[in-house]
Amino acid sequence: MRRNLLRLALLAAVMPLAAHAHDGHAPGGVTASQVWTRAVGATAPTAAGYMTLRNHGTVADRLVGAETPAARSVEIHEQRMDDGVMRMRPLPDGILIPPGETATLGPGGVHLMLVGPTRALARGERVPLTLRFERAGEVRVELTVEAAGARQPSHAGH
Repeated sequence: MRRNLLRLALLAAVMPLAAHAHDGHAPGGVTASQVWTRAVGATAPTAAGYMTLRNHGTVADRLVGAETPAARSVEIHEQRMDDGVMRMRPLPDGILIPPGETATLGPGGVHLMLVGPTRALARGERVPLTLRFERAGEVRVELTVEAAGARQPSHAGH
C-alpha cells in the first residue's frame, strides 16, 4: 500500500512536467517557451531553432551555446539587413537576457543555427536540444518540428 502511494505521488509530480516537455526551465530563473524548428530534408546543410527566452531572475544571464544530437553543431546567429542586403553573422558572445526581460529567437532575426543536420526533421516530431546559459547552466528542451515554410509555431498564442 505504501509503495503504491509513493508511486502515485511520484506520478502526480511528474505529470505536469511531461505535459510541457518541449518547454524548459532553469533553476536560475530562465524559461524557454515556444521552442520550434522547421522541417528539413536529410541533405539540408542547416536548420534553425527558434524560441522565447525569459529571465525571471534578478541578475542578467546569457545564452552561450546549445547542442543537439540532430546536428553536428549549434551556433547562435543573427540575420539582419545591412545596406539593403540581408546578412547572417554568428554571435560569439551569445545572447544577453537582462533580469525580467525576454529574448525572442525567430525567423529573420536572432536564431540558433543547427549546422549539418544528422537526419531529416519531419513535421510533428520533437528534437532534443540542450541550451547552455552562463548562470543558469543547462536547460533541456525539445524543438517541435513545424512545416518547412512556417513563420511561427502552430501553437503560437495558445
